[in-house]
Amino acid sequence: MSILVFGSANTDLVFRVPALPAPGETVLGQGFQQLSGGKGANQAVAAARDGAAVAFAGCVGEDGLALVATQAMREAGVDLSRLLAVDAPTGCASICVDGQGRNQIAVAPGANLMTRAAQVEDAALHPGVILLMQMEVPAEEISDLVLRAAGLGAQCILNLAPPADLPLEVLRALHLLVLNEHEAAVLATRLGTEDTAAALHAALGIAVAVTRGEAGAEAATEAGLASMPCFPIVPVDTTGAGDTWCGVLAAGLDRGLPLIQAMRRAAAAAALACTRPGAAPAMPVAAETDAMLATR
Repeated sequence: MSILVFGSANTDLVFRVPALPAPGETVLGQGFQQLSGGKGANQAVAAARDGAAVAFAGCVGEDGLALVATQAMREAGVDLSRLLAVDAPTGCASICVDGQGRNQIAVAPGANLMTRAAQVEDAALHPGVILLMQMEVPAEEISDLVLRAAGLGAQCILNLAPPADLPLEVLRALHLLVLNEHEAAVLATRLGTEDTAAALHAALGIAVAVTRGEAGAEAATEAGLASMPCFPIVPVDTTGAGDTWCGVLAAGLDRGLPLIQAMRRAAAAAALACTRPGAAPAMPVAAETDAMLATR
């Protein structure tokens, strides 16, 4: 099998600050970096570093930030043949990170808004492919691609981040829906149900996984409920932890792991990513995740 990621690629402008700024407050930083980012690119890197064969479809601008946005994917060996350079600025995120690893993020989508489902050809959506998506590209393109991919037999995984309304027929065509606790609450309100994996599974009829930070993660499928505690660590930077979880989860499923085992691997990788600065640059390779799993 293989993984095809359809999503965003950004350059992250990361500011180390003693405290996250309050409204109207200027905080002098303690350091600055330009790093590869964007939920799509981050998840592609996480999956590739965990050993999966990964391709990426998305858009960047024809500017200097495009090289930064794609650097981590290129270094991880991601296939970028479906990446387009368009007449728009490369997506950019401003990220403040405090001494406790907490973050505050603002994103300018830029070229990501020009990403189109047509960049992915039908031949790439066969039953041996996991299609991994997020919500930093146009929702209507996600919808078109999910319905087409599901009809062609690809496994569709959507990380509903940031939360956005999608037609119920699109959500119900997914193989797996991944949400954090905030995204689960938004969707639950829309569906008129509770924000648990079990309630969302019952409402949609698909597998649902909900990540809850230090409280771990839960999943609900036709086979029943499963939970996975987090791996205790001292966080340095939590930016990209959720993307690490999603990418490594997809890589685990791609290699044939049952969902609960893929969740455990994802939890270990996400914990490791939190112990290092940055998003994509902090993501572990497979051997590091193996070592973490061997000790717990």
